[in-house]
Amino acid sequence: MKLKNVLITVKDIEASRRFYHDVFGLEMLLDNDGNMILTEGLVLQDEKIWKDFLDRDIIQKNNSCELYFEEADIEGFIEKLKHLYPDVEYVNRLMTHSWGQKVIRFYDLDGNLIEVGTPM
Repeated sequence: MKLKNVLITVKDIEASRRFYHDVFGLEMLLDNDGNMILTEGLVLQDEKIWKDFLDRDIIQKNNSCELYFEEADIEGFIEKLKHLYPDVEYVNRLMTHSWGQKVIRFYDLDGNLIEVGTPM
């Protein structure tokens, strides 16, 4: 068995597709009416579909998981993020862990937590 995808819920699937393309270069592989598969195994699902399926509320910014990306040029990435999405909400600005890895954390358009770090 292998992990195939990671699914996150979004309010506006097209805006989220643009965000993940603009910021991370992810491309759409399949658009299936409220379910969109992007490269690297990320699936965007319209939160109305997810809410109906679960019959529960969607809890934004629940901070129970994160999407993790690596980027060697993290300073260049941060400048791109500031330029493209100046209103992004940061959890922490660029910091360096005790083991030397630089990381930044922020929320996507729907409150999904993202971490970008330099390669280990």
